[in-house]
Amino acid sequence: MEGIARWEHFSHQADIGVRGIGASRDEAFEQAALAMTAAITDPRNVRPEETVEITCEAPDDELLLVEWLNAVIYEIATRRMLWGRFEVRIEGSRLRATAWGEKTDVARHRPAVEVKGATYTSLSVRQDPTGAWMAQCVVDV
Repeated sequence: MEGIARWEHFSHQADIGVRGIGASRDEAFEQAALAMTAAITDPRNVRPEETVEITCEAPDDELLLVEWLNAVIYEIATRRMLWGRFEVRIEGSRLRATAWGEKTDVARHRPAVEVKGATYTSLSVRQDPTGAWMAQCVVDV
């Protein structure tokens, strides 16, 4: 299933729906985080200058997606950085990830919104009949 990894937005009133699609659950979670970054700025403009390790845990895939995205939001807020690449490894109920990014440069990144948190609205993590994975939820902006 090479070449199916992508992210996209879907409309949801005043907030933004983020959706990650990939050949694996890990890849879908990576793409969901990129979709969230893309609500703020173009992730292609984020330089991979620094890395941070992110871990989280939850009892099921849907709650793990919310925990993951909120952990990324926390890193954005506390480090004043944006992340343009993610590598996710999910083992059981635990997610371990590496994020690559740089300090936010308002003039260059031109942030469109501030993402406040991932929500349970439209929350879904599933594998379709072709084997592709999709991970989505609405983020509060």
